[in-house]
Amino acid sequence: MTRRELAMANFMEGYNCSQSIVLAFSDMLQLDKETLLKLASSFGGGMGRLREVCGSVSGMFMVIGLLYGYDGPETRQIKADHYARVQELAHKFEEKHGSIVCRELLGLSVRHDVPVPEARTVQYYQKRPCPEIIGDAAEILEQYINDNPVISRE
Repeated sequence: MTRRELAMANFMEGYNCSQSIVLAFSDMLQLDKETLLKLASSFGGGMGRLREVCGSVSGMFMVIGLLYGYDGPETRQIKADHYARVQELAHKFEEKHGSIVCRELLGLSVRHDVPVPEARTVQYYQKRPCPEIIGDAAEILEQYINDNPVISRE
């Protein structure tokens, strides 16, 4: 199964968009599955259904933070280099979808949605482009990782 397919299957299983991405890359990360899922749990629905940055984009950012991020109070080049990675991924996603904002991707006018998620029914999946968006995010992230091998720090 490709990471795209895995991320999409995670969403169809009921994980939120952000969790679907981090779970699809969990074999590369040095955190256990439960911790990754909790870390990503706040970012579904564009950050707790605030409909801001798409959860799959946030998931990409979490993964690259764990793979390439810095862990000190950096203020110069290390931080700039990492933020350049974030912006590159955001740009690639935006090129494909026109936005990284959840409400814009879903065609919603509401800025802050009710906190209660919709039931995951057949109708829900039929009206949401989320599985494809999540799959695209996984592909973008996988290609980035393939093009930028992670250097072990051990």
